[in-house]
Amino acid sequence: MPLASIIVPAFNVAKTLPATLDALLAQTFADVEIIVVNDGSTDATAAVLRDYEGRANLNVITQRNRGLAGARNTGIAAARGEFIGFCDADDLWLPEKLERHVAHLQATPEVGVSFSGSALIDDDGAALGMAQTPCLKNITAAHIFKRNPIGNGSAPVIRKAVFDAIAHRPAAETTRDWYFDETFRQSEDIECWLRIALTTQWQFEGIEGNLTLYRVNAGGLSAATDLQLAAWERMVAKLSMIAPEFFAKTGKAARAYQLRYLARRAISDKDTGRAMDLLTQSLAQSWRPLWEEPRKSGITIAAALVLRFAGPLALDVLMARRGAKA
Repeated sequence: MPLASIIVPAFNVAKTLPATLDALLAQTFADVEIIVVNDGSTDATAAVLRDYEGRANLNVITQRNRGLAGARNTGIAAARGEFIGFCDADDLWLPEKLERHVAHLQATPEVGVSFSGSALIDDDGAALGMAQTPCLKNITAAHIFKRNPIGNGSAPVIRKAVFDAIAHRPAAETTRDWYFDETFRQSEDIECWLRIALTTQWQFEGIEGNLTLYRVNAGGLSAATDLQLAAWERMVAKLSMIAPEFFAKTGKAARAYQLRYLARRAISDKDTGRAMDLLTQSLAQSWRPLWEEPRKSGITIAAALVLRFAGPLALDVLMARRGAKA
């Protein structure tokens, strides 16, 4: 039995899948199986996977399209490892990532979810000079709700026991349990992390380093903010039934953080009106992000104002200078 499993959800990712698989096959931790879930792809994904047939530690599962959550659930159900990592098929792992997470989990038995920071890359895999560098220690449910330190679905490695603790099977499901909620097509990550934090005793803890390369797709970011906000609000409504006092206490501040995050996405997409609207909504909910994270909030507000009054080119120049200084 492999000690670790890596699950790769794959839907129409023929362009990026080879680089992802090559990075996973190059992991320094060898006691691992790689499970690729072809989630009803209609492009050349299946042909790409045929090129990898015969790899002793790579298995392919093909299913009808069930979405990202459904592909992950299928992978978890098939996984034999004690530790389970996820790598979306357009992201990359540094060679030492799995080895370091397994060592972390073995050394800290109270930790159920190990994660790391992520460096951002563009559509072509080039470094953007930016990174998700989250808080790594003393992670609470409130911290997850407000700031989601895990950052993206390719960052964590999680004990199989954590998923066993949250497994459930809806009445209409006939083949396997659910861990991620398949009714969500967005916010499925944060819904799962927060449900773990609210219903189990497992701890979340990060390790140093940007061990994931997280691909940021150009264009279309602000167009998805309405859908993402709606999914986030549905997540809050669902989990409020589990912990109503928690959500009553933290809801406004968390909503302010979420709106600020969506404003940053709109800024990246140069959507001036949407960025300003989301920032206004954020401030109306709570000023807590301003005094808890003054630098990040200040940069977000400044970028939105530059975009509005000086235009996209000025914003690009400003961000390029900031990246050079970093």
